Amino acid sequence: MPEKLPVIGIIGGTGKEGTGLALRWAAGGYQVIIGSRQLERAVTAAKTINQRLGTDQVTGLMNPDAVLRVEICVMTVQQAAHQQAIEGYYNELQGKVLVDATSRVDYRDPHVPEPPSAAQLAQQFLGPNVRVVAAFQNIPAVLLSKSPAEPLDADVLVCSDNLLAAEEVIKLAKAAGMRGYYAGELANSVIVEGLTALLISMNKYYKVKHASVRVTGIPAI
Repeated sequence: MPEKLPVIGIIGGTGKEGTGLALRWAAGGYQVIIGSRQLERAVTAAKTINQRLGTDQVTGLMNPDAVLRVEICVMTVQQAAHQQAIEGYYNELQGKVLVDATSRVDYRDPHVPEPPSAAQLAQQFLGPNVRVVAAFQNIPAVLLSKSPAEPLDADVLVCSDNLLAAEEVIKLAKAAGMRGYYAGELANSVIVEGLTALLISMNKYYKVKHASVRVTGIPAI
């Protein structure tokens, strides 16, 4: 029998990154719930993706309801809303995998953030019953909006203290048309956040919008 795919929920899923990931996962056969603080925005975002794909894979709900109904929760909120999100959905996140895509980088003036990383802060607050994985911090939103049938020229660095959870997220990267690589424990994710600052600086210098990370020397998974 085919493998049963987990349901994915996206906290703050109406932004460019959240909708881009939802589009690509839905195209890959996953059921996706887009969460938002405003129900109307979530429903509209889900409807737009469904119309583009010609499916009904995506649903829009309020953030707390979205978290409750899924097995894997992906956080794509702005850095200023990160702390409020992990505190606000503490109970709903228990027992789940939380994929934290937060980079604590000011896009107007990018600098490498100090440790601990956003994902480490989330793990410390949420406790051991939540398996936190840091991933997707370096993927430009402009790439995610491209046709889901087109693989992306970008790799995803995945950090977690839970290897099984990390491997699940590597599968999600592949389903979204990217390559995912385990990059070590959660403490390493502050380095991944720092790469975001470098990529933003390179985008500005070279006047592009889609600088990303590629891994060489490791066979594709």
